[in-house]
Amino acid sequence: MQDAELLDPNESHRGGFGDFGGQSNSLIDRNFRERIILVGVSFPPHDDDLLSASLDELELLVDTAGADVVGRVVQRRNNPDPATFIGKGKVQEIKELALETDCDTVVFDDELSPSQQFNLEKILGRTAIDRTAVILDIFGQNAHSQEGKAQVQLALFKYRLPRLRGKGTAMSQQAGGIGTRSGPGETQFEIDRRRITKMIHKLEADLRQIAHHRATQRKSRRRSTLRHVVIVGYTNAGKSTLLNSLTEAGVLVENRLFATLDATTRKLQLPGGESVLLTDTVGFVKKLPHQLVQAFASTLDVVAEGDLLIHVVDG
Repeated sequence: MQDAELLDPNESHRGGFGDFGGQSNSLIDRNFRERIILVGVSFPPHDDDLLSASLDELELLVDTAGADVVGRVVQRRNNPDPATFIGKGKVQEIKELALETDCDTVVFDDELSPSQQFNLEKILGRTAIDRTAVILDIFGQNAHSQEGKAQVQLALFKYRLPRLRGKGTAMSQQAGGIGTRSGPGETQFEIDRRRITKMIHKLEADLRQIAHHRATQRKSRRRSTLRHVVIVGYTNAGKSTLLNSLTEAGVLVENRLFATLDATTRKLQLPGGESVLLTDTVGFVKKLPHQLVQAFASTLDVVAEGDLLIHVVDG
């Protein structure tokens, strides 16, 4: 087995669960099922049961993303370490466990800063990411509508932008010259940053147009005499199954998290003869990344404007 001390910190252990500076839209290499170690940290007031439940959920998210959990590490702290989120001793413990289990990626249950992620990868010799990256990856797999794809792409770019860094000698390579559209002496890092910033602005403009269209639809709906019923609940709790059972909507149903990312509305006639509009929505999850809450604001507005909410709970 390769010793982590000899690994190039600029390269992942074996493909990596995420390359935040690359061109791929995915955060996970699907050529094989990566081996993952989960890391959870308890802060005051400490609640071991809550931490365990959160790691159980993270393991389900990792499985949905297409990887396998091979170990867990937990720590109690008063505050996150500014450099590595966890203490130096715990980082070494994870490093040893990573070598023992031949893990590819370490996934933290809390969001890492770009500098913490970089420092951890340098010490561990393999990719280190957080819950946010896993959820973004799953959303990237499951977004199908134009709006859903744009929302996920926007959140992904906003997550990647502060995490851009040079790979190998890329940071020192000058990209300017005859026949290029880049500025004189512009590094690849600067080109990547400029391209992502441009894409963020374009996606924000596209989503503003979609939001305007949705607002027009909502005004028309409010003028309608039909009441609006919205199905809400945890992801994979059975919301889409309920919609299909009541309306034969034909919405995709799978036994995995976040199979549905796009709101679907169908007309339903009640036994008494009254008709209502019934909408299936994106599922809830603990520690939902703020990037996705912002990106899916227009979709979540459906919940706020419903006349009645049906909360589906998986018993």
